[in-house]
Amino acid sequence: MKFLVDENFHLAIYQFLKDQGYDATSVAKDYSSFEDLEILSIANKEKRVIITNDKDFGFLIYQQKLPHKGIILFRLKSELSELKIERLKVLFLKKLEFSDSFIVITENRIRIKGAGSII
Repeated sequence: MKFLVDENFHLAIYQFLKDQGYDATSVAKDYSSFEDLEILSIANKEKRVIITNDKDFGFLIYQQKLPHKGIILFRLKSELSELKIERLKVLFLKKLEFSDSFIVITENRIRIKGAGSII
């Protein structure tokens, strides 16, 4: 699985993914001045799942019907990297194929568009 970590995430998330053996890139490191549309296009071309806090990606996918390889949208009250990493671990433990999916992660739920809820 390949990931693109949006600029609104601390680099600790990017480093966690790398440490777990995932192919990950970071907007903050590699595409710092790019707009969401450009980020979505890059992620799609490179077959990367975007990890973000930015609800605009939902607009691009559902309203503008733009292609994507997957979005993981965090909707947490806390911005602590440790909490986000813990929630990613829960998702990864499920061993689901979630490319091409729209995933919303909250404190107590992980929703995968079209697949119901996972706790």
